[in-house]
Amino acid sequence: MCSGRVDPQFILDALARGADGVLIGGCHLGDCHYVEGNYKTMRRFQMLKRMLADMGIEDQRVRIEWISASEGDRVKTVINEMVEQVQALGPLNLPARFAHWDHEMMALEDALHASEPAARCEESQVAHV
Repeated sequence: MCSGRVDPQFILDALARGADGVLIGGCHLGDCHYVEGNYKTMRRFQMLKRMLADMGIEDQRVRIEWISASEGDRVKTVINEMVEQVQALGPLNLPARFAHWDHEMMALEDALHASEPAARCEESQVAHV
């Protein structure tokens, strides 16, 4: 699979489901079988990094590396470095970290449902005038 198929939503989904970090591997720039897939990935990755920073997620939790399949030692080194970085940061625990957002949304939904009957009553009174 080309790294150009890696949608930022995949990374966000992995983090939301409990991943502490994500490593994306792609062909060397200019060496993509699909011509420019890795350039597309690079642009998406920069956007993703800005979003993660806005969410307060450390920069080192998501990484992209341009590695060919023939570079086994480099693959091993990059994976080991990534694991060390993420372990040093500790668990992200994103689901619990932003659990309060779920509570806010539920409170808003409850408030909305509570106000719906009153709103319908007001609409019907206006319609009959």
